[in-house]
Amino acid sequence: MQGGENHSLGSDFTLLGLFSSRQASLVFFPFLVSIFVLTVTENVLMISLIHRDPRLRTPMYLLLSHLSLMDILHSSNIVPKMIADFLSGSRTISFAGCGLQVFLSLILLGGECLLLAAMSCDRYVAICHPLRYPMLMNEKTAVFLAGGAWLVGLLNSTVHTASVLLFPFCGPRAIDHFFCEVPAMLKLSCADTSRYERGVFVSGVIFLFVPFCMISASYGRILHTVLQMRSSEARKKAFSTCSFHMVVVGMYYRPFIFTYMRPRSYHSPGQDKLLAVFYTIVTPTLNPVIYSFRNKDVLAAMKTMLGSHFLPEK
Repeated sequence: MQGGENHSLGSDFTLLGLFSSRQASLVFFPFLVSIFVLTVTENVLMISLIHRDPRLRTPMYLLLSHLSLMDILHSSNIVPKMIADFLSGSRTISFAGCGLQVFLSLILLGGECLLLAAMSCDRYVAICHPLRYPMLMNEKTAVFLAGGAWLVGLLNSTVHTASVLLFPFCGPRAIDHFFCEVPAMLKLSCADTSRYERGVFVSGVIFLFVPFCMISASYGRILHTVLQMRSSEARKKAFSTCSFHMVVVGMYYRPFIFTYMRPRSYHSPGQDKLLAVFYTIVTPTLNPVIYSFRNKDVLAAMKTMLGSHFLPEK
């Protein structure tokens, strides 16, 4: 071991946070807490509605319930630590805690990429092949797709987390990020990580580029079918829905692709943190609104649930 370096696996890390100044963190803190509470509330409500209301027990909403669960876990994996660090003034995270953040983050990010692709395929079959929808998409198919997303995300995360944590880390072990993310951690390694980075690129192709192409192709076909509809009202509604979905997909995939499919030398801490905000904080908040709460079936289920709780029984 060279002087001044720390290669031990058990040492703590320091998270430098989203902002370098305490004043900027103080301004952002109320917003962060509000966003976290809103994210958890929205997604818990979505899961409750889907499991309570028979109208929402369809493949599309079953996939949405898994998306909501992933968003809750993803936000809870990162934001509470940020809040605790701000309140305590300590930015330290243990080696095990950092490994757990990486492990959960990769499961949920990878699983959500595959789940969003499955959801786009569901919408493609429903709109472009409605007569074949009951045969191609049913509850068993939805469970299989959701389970596959979780399982493949778990396998991918296990490999990458084990690989990253086995690298020797040098110097002060200060991660210039607001959570333990692979690209930020690789910058601290004193070993050659070029071979591993090629593996990350391959995973990026599987989990990011391929699903993004599938989603784009699905919505492209959906828009083509929508434009051929005779009803202008149906065209307007379907086009509005697809447009909002593609906005969310773009906000999630593009920053994620930009972060994980670039060489380490092209990364800058400020840019990586800004990009990560979109797929770790912003998108989990927007997903229930875009995918669910603009839907008349969801709104009807919400009215039914609220009525059963607050209206007196006759």
